[in-house]
Amino acid sequence: MSLNRLRCLLIEDEPEICRFLSVTLSLNDWNVEAIHAGRRGLVRAATWRPDLIILDLGLPDMDGIDVLTQLRAWSQVPLIVLTARVAEPEKIRALDAGADDYLIKPFSVMELMARIRSVMRRSLRDSKQAEPRYVTRDWEVDLVQRRIWVRGHEAHLTPIEFRLLSVLIRQRGRVLTHRQLLTDVWGPNHADANHYVRIYMAQLRKKIEIDPASPSYLITEAGVGYRLLEPENNIG
Repeated sequence: MSLNRLRCLLIEDEPEICRFLSVTLSLNDWNVEAIHAGRRGLVRAATWRPDLIILDLGLPDMDGIDVLTQLRAWSQVPLIVLTARVAEPEKIRALDAGADDYLIKPFSVMELMARIRSVMRRSLRDSKQAEPRYVTRDWEVDLVQRRIWVRGHEAHLTPIEFRLLSVLIRQRGRVLTHRQLLTDVWGPNHADANHYVRIYMAQLRKKIEIDPASPSYLITEAGVGYRLLEPENNIG
């Protein structure tokens, strides 16, 4: 096994899924270690220092949300929740607790690997200096000068619209809950005003999406929040 492989800690108690993921990730050049309980997973995360954690929520000794909360007290390691829980409040709890992404069982290998690539790109980007520009096929943003060009023409965004887009760009690929967006854009006193996000997201889509009714970039995660889609063939 190559010593240069990135390390993935799998905290999952279903043996079949552990075997499947271990083989799949190993074939994609990951060094994988599976732990079947939350407390042992926390200890191993501290000693092994993985580059990625895949976490189940339904663990035998403690709830996965508690594992995530304890982990985030000292580590910002990229983490994907992988679970059979489909209720929207569970997704929101996991994302608000610090998960980078959330994938429901059963899942496709292609989707899992795409999510992994996305969170690892974001982790690498966050470790570097903040970027001054973000470019897609249809629009370009200057984050320093606070200007945006849509299909070659400069567009006008209000200060709130620009702050909202900036937050989504810096966290692109990640699902951001309504509460996270409200706190980052409007401040903690507005954390329950979900209608603010819906109104300004609709306005932003009209200004940067080719088809606002069927957006290609500003994607709704039903009942949870929004994600700035980062297609793998995007420029920038």
